[in-house]
Amino acid sequence: MSTQNALLTILVEKINNDTLVLPTLPAIALKVRKAADDPNVNLHHMADVVGQDPSLSARMVKIANSAYLGRAVKVTSTAQAVTRIGLSQVKNIATALAMEQLFVSKNEIVKAYMANKWSSTINMVGNAMATMVLYKKRNKDNSLSIDTMTLCGLVADIGGLPVLTEAERHDSVFANPTFLDVAIEKLSGRIGGSIMREWQFNEIFIDVAEQWRDNDYVNPKVSYIDFIRVGAALTGGVDEPEDVLAKAIERGVLADISDVQSDEFIELRDNAKAIFA
Repeated sequence: MSTQNALLTILVEKINNDTLVLPTLPAIALKVRKAADDPNVNLHHMADVVGQDPSLSARMVKIANSAYLGRAVKVTSTAQAVTRIGLSQVKNIATALAMEQLFVSKNEIVKAYMANKWSSTINMVGNAMATMVLYKKRNKDNSLSIDTMTLCGLVADIGGLPVLTEAERHDSVFANPTFLDVAIEKLSGRIGGSIMREWQFNEIFIDVAEQWRDNDYVNPKVSYIDFIRVGAALTGGVDEPEDVLAKAIERGVLADISDVQSDEFIELRDNAKAIFA
């Protein structure tokens, strides 16, 4: 049996036996999410929680001042940043910013592969966020949230991390990145759903992790999965991207293919990606 097939067999067995080691959500993200779920939390307390992590605090201030939020007056403190962003958004934004901590490895080969995956994920999320902004301009009465979609995009392929962690014990498989891509595509949905449940995320995120790669899965209404698929198609992360974009136009996610070629789209995408720079 080849190393690749052996690894695939190991992964499937561990999934079936519920023994695959799943990544844990970074501690600061857990603290922020717990605080946000407290019905008695206020902006001052949330600012204190965010301020426990200097890196997260600095990035929150950066987001509050970014073109993404479109505000001219600059904020200088965590409290001001949290107030501007709002309690409802801080939870998902803090989690999104913490996600990068999961894409690390002491193995140089794995580290490079994970860095590439993170970069691809950010490109996909930037495209998806820009697509949603334009969609919301045309459909002002929809209830979709950009910060929720952002986190959905970042966790869409979270199921690939345990695949990479297991593969880290078999350096030779990294000589064949195509195999890893196939393994991740085949297994990440099932694993990703398990991770979302382990992290106690709601059904929105579970559905995204499990279903976005399955083109036969179509929500009757436009959902976060639609925007993630557009983002992936524009990033080269799916087979037959033209079909994905055509379907998006058919469902009204895009008005026309020119949407994603416009200067406005490019500016929105770059502003979104800058959040994670």
